[in-house]
Amino acid sequence: MNAPSGSRLFRVGEEILLIDRKKRRYLVSLEDGGEFHTHAGFLPHSDIVGQCEGVVVRSSRGATFTAFRPTLADFVLKMPRGAQVIYPKDLGPILMLADIFPGARVLESGVGSGALSMTLLRAGAIVTGYELREDFAARARKNVAAFGGDELLGRYQVEHRNCYEGIDLTNLDRVVLDLPEPWQVVAHAEKALHPGGIILAYTPTIVQAVQFRERLAESAFELAETIEVLHRGWNIDGTSVRPDHRMVAHTGFLTHARLLPSV
Repeated sequence: MNAPSGSRLFRVGEEILLIDRKKRRYLVSLEDGGEFHTHAGFLPHSDIVGQCEGVVVRSSRGATFTAFRPTLADFVLKMPRGAQVIYPKDLGPILMLADIFPGARVLESGVGSGALSMTLLRAGAIVTGYELREDFAARARKNVAAFGGDELLGRYQVEHRNCYEGIDLTNLDRVVLDLPEPWQVVAHAEKALHPGGIILAYTPTIVQAVQFRERLAESAFELAETIEVLHRGWNIDGTSVRPDHRMVAHTGFLTHARLLPSV
């Protein structure tokens, strides 16, 4: 087996995921001289720094934890948040429905805690965020930096702006919205997107989705679709195979449409 390169070893300043024997997950930022504390004792960060993924470490009371780098889904669910996040079951479909590609110029409005931002950036997009609340904007930038560092931050800009009042950018590839009233952005998106560009809105209620669709029907956008993503896990344990008792059902509706060229 090849030994991991030095760049793959855990280092001070990065976020890691600790998983205990009961599969509970803890997001930890490694610090010089830091310690991770739980009811099962404390664990010096120095026991993890310089190790490779999958290392098993013990707390002062003998509890074992396995250390990994968090996946994007792990980070989204465990990161500090100031607003409700869009969950991983919806983030993946958003990338497909909005057809996010490396280098895509994307306006995102309603950045919240940055879950959608880091998903778009991870897919290679260049993202400008409009956010009304400065504390949310600051939290989003901090979370993006914690997960992706300078590489993601170099393609991310957040402005303290109200998207309902207009979009300054032009020739955009995509407009992605997580706002209470996305229908107020449709006219602005018509001017900001190039022909063939895509608008997508995440809306928690069907009433919001209906109002958005009604506004799209009056606009230059076509091919509108609205979907809902349901997530049901399965328990597989030998011959015991059944759906999990709990599932992640409704979280929000995803509506997308494409801009037609002006005639």
